[in-house]
Amino acid sequence: MASAIKPKESQGCVIGSKITRSELSQIQDLIDAGVYLNASDFVREAIRDKLAAIKVIKCRDVDYETAKKEIIGYFQRNQEAYPDEISQDLELDFDLVRRITAELKKEGRLEAV
Repeated sequence: MASAIKPKESQGCVIGSKITRSELSQIQDLIDAGVYLNASDFVREAIRDKLAAIKVIKCRDVDYETAKKEIIGYFQRNQEAYPDEISQDLELDFDLVRRITAELKKEGRLEAV
């Protein structure tokens, strides 16, 4: 089976896609208005926007004590952070991060800002 994505040396990849005449007309209107240089410019930006909007969150399977040590280290490097940032950056379960940060606050090792 042939791949829909064809890598080219040092030029990235080429993806073919069919769109409706209406969609092409809308893209051409944006090009004519100077918003995009050409259709490829539009497609590249649309892909980047979509990928930025849909983030896959990865969670590692880490025991509580290891996660706690990693979170303490994170705060030492970053001074302050929200639990969702910690969860994403360390690839830890969000509820686990919340439990650990609550415990660290009780221990007096963290303070709410």
